[in-house]
Amino acid sequence: MTTAVVTGLGVVAPNGVGTEDYWKATLDGRDGIAEITRFDATPYAARRAGEVLDFDSEEHIPARLLPQTDISTRYALAAADWALADAAVQPSELVDYDMSVVTSNALGGFEFTHRELAKLWSKGPEHVSVYESFAWFYAVNTGQISIRHGMRGPNKALVAEQAGGLDAIGHARRAVRQGTGLVVTGGVDSALDPWGWASQLAGGRVSATAYRPFDVRADGYVPGEGGALLVMEDLAAARRRGAGQVYGAITGYAATFDPAPGSPRPPALRRAIELALRDAGLSAGEVDVVFADAAGVGELDRQEAEAICAVFGPSGVPVTAPKALTGRLYSGGGPLDVVTALLSVRDGVIPATAHVDEVPGDYRLDLVRGEPRYRPVSHALVLARGKWGFNTAIVVSALGD
Repeated sequence: MTTAVVTGLGVVAPNGVGTEDYWKATLDGRDGIAEITRFDATPYAARRAGEVLDFDSEEHIPARLLPQTDISTRYALAAADWALADAAVQPSELVDYDMSVVTSNALGGFEFTHRELAKLWSKGPEHVSVYESFAWFYAVNTGQISIRHGMRGPNKALVAEQAGGLDAIGHARRAVRQGTGLVVTGGVDSALDPWGWASQLAGGRVSATAYRPFDVRADGYVPGEGGALLVMEDLAAARRRGAGQVYGAITGYAATFDPAPGSPRPPALRRAIELALRDAGLSAGEVDVVFADAAGVGELDRQEAEAICAVFGPSGVPVTAPKALTGRLYSGGGPLDVVTALLSVRDGVIPATAHVDEVPGDYRLDLVRGEPRYRPVSHALVLARGKWGFNTAIVVSALGD
């Protein structure tokens, strides 16, 4: 069977722009969450977010694309460029229909749309940018990346809130297995303008204090922006073109959907875990770490802890949530966790979960806290859940000899 491997990484995160800067920040516990600076958040109930502060669009994006792109698309274009460069790929040297783009986006181009609607209301329709016709759209990141790099294979865009980024990676693996030689995949999101912020607060899960997943004080999450894009290839094709590095393989993928509210059936996250492990051909005992969804909401944290314990046993596997340093990035969160898992495989270290002082005893989790835990990592499980019932699990594995 075709082995889908990751050969390039591109990261835009609140605590680090660029893969190695993000990785160092994560291991050092550098927090990317702070008071919002992009607008005056004083009137709002919550005022903290994971903002990307060290990204200059003019430095990373061609000038002709700036008028037609939201900040989230600029992040996606830059991350795709960096991932391709990391993989030492020159798209112009490959067959255009043998390359594709599969991304996820949950929020659309909020900032761009808010600005153009303000023009509509205050000045009239003749002042609205023609680019509003697509800059807001969930599929625009896939479209812009594919146009920029001439990737004309089976391109897709998925929407499943926080779970969508992992679904994009799962669909990219399917494309590779079906014969596409190279896929740029992952997810990026941003909605840190007044309209986007109000929309996030309206969801009812944003904390006004801190993001403390699995803590007894957990009262919600802190939103963030950014994400990650990866280059995925067929292993044989990567070797034929002389790929300089292979970070690891995507060996397992599964997606499930929760039953309707009020149903006596349990949430479907456990089923997603079991299916992903089966797809990877692994037993629970072979998994070295779980990168948790870590909703930061007491009820949801408890449900995830129960699912993990049901599969791995009480404290049966190290669990971590590096996203406590970045905030929840919606479609960008899962791909960023996959990048983190691949780097854990590479360097033999599990990053710690920040801001957590006390985990309820009945969660029965071995949550990595305080300091990174150094140990070999051969297989990592990455989990994500999207609002309204989406569950996704990805297994990342070291490449065997």
